[in-house]
Amino acid sequence: MMRMAKADPASSTPSLADELARLEEIVRKLEAEDVELDAALALFEEGVARLRAARERLAAAELKVQSVIEEAGGDIRLTDLDA
Repeated sequence: MMRMAKADPASSTPSLADELARLEEIVRKLEAEDVELDAALALFEEGVARLRAARERLAAAELKVQSVIEEAGGDIRLTDLDA
């Protein structure tokens, strides 16, 4: 079983699991019949922003995995792509 790393408590960036949980919560709230329009719009905007952030994190993780796989012929080495 693969475990997801938890976010550093000192960091203000939520973990991917936290982002996905918040997205699920937003969807549940938007599906509720008693949500006011202004609140629904604010939730929708937050959801779009969180979805974009989650997609970016997944894309970065995919690049790191591809980098490790490409180097598997020799030494397996994970490099920070941001550097």
